[in-house]
Order: sequence, then C-alpha cells, then structure tokens
Amino acid sequence: MRRLASLAAAATLAMSTSLGLVGCGDGLATAHAEDRVNAAPAGGDQAVGTTEVGTDAGPVVGTVGRAVRTFQGIPYAAPPVGELRWRSPQPVAPWSAPRDATRPGPTCAQSVGFMGDRPSDNEDCLYLNVTAPGGQTAATTPRPVLVWIHGGGFYSGSSDLYGARQLVEQGGLVVVTLNYRLGVLGFLAHPALNGTGNGGQDQRLSGNYGLEDQQAALRWVRRNAAAFGGDPSNVTVAGESAGGASTCAHLAAPGSAGLFQRAIIQSGPCTMAGRWPYPGDWLPRPRATAEKAGQTLSSAVGCTSRSTKDPAAASVAACLRRQPVAGLLAVTAGGQGYGPVVGGGVLPVSPTEALTSGRFPRVPVMQGTTRQEHRTFVAGEEFYTRHEATSVDYTATIAAVFGPTKAARVFARYPVKDYPSPSLALAAVWTDYTWAAPALDTSRLLARQVPTYAYEFADDGAPWASQPPRPSFPTGAAHASELQYLFDNAQYTGPLTMDQQRLSDEMVGYWSRFARTGDPSGPGAPTWAPFTPSTGTTVLALAPGANGTAPVDLAREHNYDFWRSLTG
Repeated sequence: MRRLASLAAAATLAMSTSLGLVGCGDGLATAHAEDRVNAAPAGGDQAVGTTEVGTDAGPVVGTVGRAVRTFQGIPYAAPPVGELRWRSPQPVAPWSAPRDATRPGPTCAQSVGFMGDRPSDNEDCLYLNVTAPGGQTAATTPRPVLVWIHGGGFYSGSSDLYGARQLVEQGGLVVVTLNYRLGVLGFLAHPALNGTGNGGQDQRLSGNYGLEDQQAALRWVRRNAAAFGGDPSNVTVAGESAGGASTCAHLAAPGSAGLFQRAIIQSGPCTMAGRWPYPGDWLPRPRATAEKAGQTLSSAVGCTSRSTKDPAAASVAACLRRQPVAGLLAVTAGGQGYGPVVGGGVLPVSPTEALTSGRFPRVPVMQGTTRQEHRTFVAGEEFYTRHEATSVDYTATIAAVFGPTKAARVFARYPVKDYPSPSLALAAVWTDYTWAAPALDTSRLLARQVPTYAYEFADDGAPWASQPPRPSFPTGAAHASELQYLFDNAQYTGPLTMDQQRLSDEMVGYWSRFARTGDPSGPGAPTWAPFTPSTGTTVLALAPGANGTAPVDLAREHNYDFWRSLTG
C-alpha cells in the first residue's frame, strides 16, 4: 500500500491535461514562453508586415502573413492583482496609442509542466490572441468565431500554444484563444471571499474566477469580433480537457447564456465528475467541499480570524491577498485540486444536473474523447515515479478505488494477463471508466435536447508529445493527441504521414463546418450522423487511411454496459 500511495501521489502530478501534465520541476527542458510561441498563432505563415485594428479599449497592431493576421497579448480584463485578486474580472483600462500585439501575453501562474510548460508566478495574465483571415483569404463576409479554452487540469496550460492557421486558412474561421486564472488563484472558494466578506465590491460567491474570466473573454468577443472580420452572432465555445469541462460549465452557467451559439467539448465529458481515479480531483466539486479546502489553505498560510486577530472576514481576505504567488503554489502542489465550484454564484448547478434536467442552452454540441485517453496519465505516473507499473500495482490500484467486491468484477473483465503490460491494463480500465462511459452518458443527455455530434479520435499511431520521453508502452490515441490535428502546437510534432495529414484536413473541415452551421458534415468527407438520443451508442471514429473515419459502437468498444452495471 505504501507503493500505491506513492504512485497515487505521483499521479496527481500527472492529472493535468492538454498542454502539460504539471509537476514539480523535474529537469524537463522548457523554453521561454515568448520564444516558444511567438510565431505559433500564425502557425508558420510568414509575417510580411503589420496591421492595426481598433478594439473597444484601443487600437492594437498585429502581424500580417500570406494567409492570416495574428494579434497576440490583447488584454480583455484588468490585471487581477492586489485588491483585484480573487475578484470578478474588471474592465481593462483603455489606451489611445496603438498597442503592440505581436507577442503573446504572460502565462498565468503555474508550475513547470510535464509537456514543457514554463513555470510562471504572473498574475497579470488575462490576455487573448486572435487569428483572422488575411491576404488572399480575407473576405468581406463575417466569419464564424471559435473561442478556444485551453486544458491543463485547471492549473496549467496557456493560450499561446494553439496556432490556429489551419482553422483560419482552411476552415475560414476567426479563432480566439485565451488565458484564464488557474489553480488556487482561479478557483479558491472561501467564506471570507464571499459577498460582503469580499469587500462589498462583488456579491458573487467565491471559487469560479477562472470561469468568470472565460465569460469576460466571451463578452469581449461579442463586442470586438466584427473588428477582426468575425461574426459576433455566430460564436462557438470550444475546449479540450479542462477546456472541455469549462465548456460544460458554460452550458450550465446562467451568466454564459447567449454568449455562444454552439459548443465543442473535447475530452471533458460533462458527466465525468466523481470518476477521477487519483487524489487532486480537478473536476467540478460541491461548494461545501471547496470552501473546506479553502479554509484548510488559509490556515496553512496563516490567514485565519485568530491569526489576524480580527474576526472580520475582510481581514482574512486581506491576509490571503498579501500572500506571495510562489507560497500559494507551494502549499497547493502547483494549484492542483482546484476547479469549478458548484452551488450558487456563477455555477448554481453542476453540468451533470443541467444536462439531466434539460436546463441548458439549446445550442448544437460536438463532443467526444480519444480511444486510449488514459495512456497519457499512466505515462505521467511512469515519468514521475521512474517506475513501470507491475501486476501488484495494478491489483492494489484497482482495489483502492473500487473496494474489494467491485474490484473483483473489474479484474474479471480486465485480466492483467490479457494486456501486454500492467500499464496498458490500467490505462484500459481508466479510459473506459473515467472517459468513455461518461462520454456516452453525456451524448445521450445532450441529444435529448439539442443536435449532438459524438466522436472518438482513433489514430492509434498518433505522434507522442515532443518533450516528455516515451513511456514503456505504445501511447496510441492518448489524451490530447488529437490537438495536433487541429492546431499548430509546439508540444507535438504534428501529423507525420500523408494519411495523418489527410485526417487532419478532414478534422479541420468537420470542426469548421460545425462552427459555421452546427452540422459538421460536408462534401468530400464521410457523413457524420447526429447522435441518437437516450439509447445511442454509435459515434464517428476519426482515424487515418481508407475507410478510417467511420461509425463505431463506443459502448461495445469500451465495455459501457459493464461499467453501468458496476456503478449504477
């Protein structure tokens, strides 16, 4: 059990997603954020000049390439520093002189990443990037807008990693990527930060500052999209992993209603809460649980009514706001275990409750997962522990999560001897239980109310990430591996074969058509049928090669009926 405990602790370091499984600095090579991504949004589209666009706060100067225009580091809210820490985002101060928008803004505070993310202690980070048609691809007709929310377990990642050239040049979109507050700075819930205890300036309940940042960015898009050639009445909110979970939250959040007309949820099923198999759960949590964690944090840094010698909540809030970022990251393992807070305020009900009750906006939704999601996280465990899982680890881990009775049924359905290694056995269990089953549940609930298009990214030969060493097992269609088929991403090599490049083009077409019309199907691509409500099990598998993209029975492929009988 000691080995299990150490593995589980290490696994929390590997829980973050998309563009960095964040850990504590472990010698991974990293690049300075500006050097890493300065040209990323143009995605290799060589800059040939600059261009100026007026926003509602002031003019910005970006770069012009042969096919796209790129604007980086545009502030969409005031820096949330000092007295604005743990407050709703405030309007940015306007400017009159043209502002340089040729380099990305700072990354929000976080620790070093498994995928190579650079650590940051910067709270002044509420910036976004816009990639818009330019050159010969420019047109007078307003383009659909895709607003991308990055993943990272709500405690890592950044917007500047997502070069959107393909979605803009091939797909005809305007793409906006944004930073939002992460970890303890983005999702701390504490009674001292609620209502009048929050200085009387903000009556919202605490805990969802990161989601509020995203809402502020969506409002910025509504006000400014037209200036960049976008259509503010045709906005798709999209994201992967924590970004997908964020998109689910916006379906449930009353304050997000009307800010988007479609939604794309990648590897963040709305019904996934409660299935994370490691400590440090990043999924939506009840307010009571979140506030208890917040009070534990405030005690750890010496901010209590007793320590401040003042019973007023305002003094505790002031004490918390004086704490250095580095100290807050240190006592929260880099911000792990902080995510959306359910109950009142920004998120009155959970995404699961919203979908079950049918109380969410009537917008088309595309959503799905990857075929071998959890191999990314098992790879993270292996990296941080320097240990390949054994049969003993497999048995102990499954028993610890499910208890002896249910574990026996899992062992019978997933015998370790049937897999090339215990690591792959673990990845199969967690992929099916944590990702695939909730994905199918989510699609069924959505399809009862809105057009729903479900997929599974299924390229078993998808390239592994650039920086982390390869694990001891094939990574397959692992968590986040589909991103390189949609974006130019410095953390992945991108498609390597002609078949993979054709799949990338196909996916860019599906995503772009969905953003434009709410239906991903179109000429030259396999038809993507809407998901069948209530009892459906068929989704579109996205894979390279002749007939690679085709319908697949997700329930059969991932033992859905077994998990439903086990978990109820």
